[in-house]
Amino acid sequence: MTIIFVMQLNIKATNLELTPQLKEYIQLKMDMLDKYLGKLKVINAHVEVKKTSNHHLKGEIYSAEVNLVIGGDLLRVEKTEKDVFKAIDKVKDHLDLVIKKYKDKKIGRKKKKEKLGAMI
Repeated sequence: MTIIFVMQLNIKATNLELTPQLKEYIQLKMDMLDKYLGKLKVINAHVEVKKTSNHHLKGEIYSAEVNLVIGGDLLRVEKTEKDVFKAIDKVKDHLDLVIKKYKDKKIGRKKKKEKLGAMI
């Protein structure tokens, strides 16, 4: 019997309109993470994009934040840019690195336990 986990993707927009184009772009970027997640089961993914200020001296500033719940662990990344799509790209790129680091840490712990078990 195979158990399939479906990632629940929650997208929130603050101080800007969540257009179909923006929503589709976010979904595309989150789908690209599947190749890095591998066997990790992400139950919840919370994505928030927001315009942080309307009257900033250097123009509009956008922020993108992603919170992934994997098992009992939370992986969180937030990036800020002058363009909302660039902020989403930066979050996705940084999240790739965070996921790889998380997987390496989990695999390292598993191998360490196996070595200790073999020694006993």
